[in-house]
Amino acid sequence: MIRHIWISRAAVAALGLAALAGCNRMPPMAPVQGVAPVQGAAQAPGYGYAPAAGYGAPQPVAPVPAPMPIPVSDPAPAPAPAQGISGLTERKPDLCGAAKIADAVGKPSSVIPTLGLTRDYRIVEYRGIEAQVYVPNRVVFRLDEAGTITSIDCG
Repeated sequence: MIRHIWISRAAVAALGLAALAGCNRMPPMAPVQGVAPVQGAAQAPGYGYAPAAGYGAPQPVAPVPAPMPIPVSDPAPAPAPAQGISGLTERKPDLCGAAKIADAVGKPSSVIPTLGLTRDYRIVEYRGIEAQVYVPNRVVFRLDEAGTITSIDCG
């Protein structure tokens, strides 16, 4: 059993080496007219600075045809606004009455309980996490890192 494994490994290694042995063949190179060889550079016999005729010579490239223009048509007319849709509510800008207490902006957060709010409110601290639930009648106070009210809005 062990002998079979070593035989198969040796066979695979021999095939791999045989495949790699053919990879390092280079075409013969012809010296370039007017270019002196580099002093001290080791050169294999028969190898110069440019490929011999037929090996690696640049081939002519066919020009790429220009792409076909895309036909342009008139854009479709905008759809008419929907009429009579039920179940949607209009979002009004100040349902919570934030404009009435806008003078609290710039004051410390300790004044919030003294504002006499009768509706729900939320205090969002500096870099605090806020749930993404919109309640139009709730007042939202946003604070900076010093605890000062920076904005008041609904939500």
